[in-house]
Amino acid sequence: MTMLRATIVAAAAAAVFAAPVGAQTFPDHPIKLVVAYPPGGPNDTVTRVTTQGLGAALGQNVFIENVPGAGGRIGARDVARATPDGYTLLAGGTNINAIAPALYKTIDFDPVRDFAPVAALSSDSTALVINPSVPATTLAELVRYGKEHLGKLNAGSTLGIAPHLLIALVRVRTGIDMTFVPYKGAAPAIADVVAGQIQVAASGKAVLLPLIKAGKLRAIAVASAERWPELPEAPTLRESGIDGFPTAVWDGLAAPAKTPPAIIAKINAAENARLRSPEIQAAVAKLGFQVRPLSPQQFGTELADQVRLWSAVARETGVKLDE
Repeated sequence: MTMLRATIVAAAAAAVFAAPVGAQTFPDHPIKLVVAYPPGGPNDTVTRVTTQGLGAALGQNVFIENVPGAGGRIGARDVARATPDGYTLLAGGTNINAIAPALYKTIDFDPVRDFAPVAALSSDSTALVINPSVPATTLAELVRYGKEHLGKLNAGSTLGIAPHLLIALVRVRTGIDMTFVPYKGAAPAIADVVAGQIQVAASGKAVLLPLIKAGKLRAIAVASAERWPELPEAPTLRESGIDGFPTAVWDGLAAPAKTPPAIIAKINAAENARLRSPEIQAAVAKLGFQVRPLSPQQFGTELADQVRLWSAVARETGVKLDE
């Protein structure tokens, strides 16, 4: 046996025998779950709903800590640098682990290699919405209004995430006169479009649907494969003449790379059991997003596909961010 092969075999054997021990003792103190965006936004909402009872299932408290800023990169960086022992997790997914690599020129962690997929929480879709004072009900009417009223449309979202790219793609494909206003989180952007401080916004279904139903916002187009069942009158982005935009935004749990597989498996099993529970299913149904319990490997495959899809959108829009 060569030295290299012996080293590989020894490492594999060590992992096999060490992992169950870690899983048996994990967790013996509280687990921190970092949400890298402000309270009230899609990522925060989805995380809080879908992880209800996770701590009880694991036998330890799981507390959520919001660490917003830099399009989610501050919180993500903190988790990437944390000890890989399962006690620090990230509410990650599409925005942090798939879109960030395509947008930022410089980044002080690797959104893909520095994390281990743990469990999918949900898939959501994005929509373009306007304040009802804007005289438009379709994307074509909004584009016409923007071209006839130069400088009158301001569109806002969190910088560097799916809604930002949706707004950018609409601008590139239609040539609409619309100024982009960056926000630190979805909640303040949505608050401003409801108040009429900006006229256009984009965000996830879980956040937008109640406001649309209440008449506080008007949906122009939904970026999903099919029309939202709860909003059948709103056309899809493709029906509105813009194809190629990803139809799903994933949220899930990620751990620092090199977290023991047995610990990841234990968290995954506990979270998937929660996602299958009637109370979580009922809460999720009220928000209108989808849950799909996946293995860590399946979730990793979904994220890899997301990297490819969002990289294509980033290239077309030309969006690049320095910080």
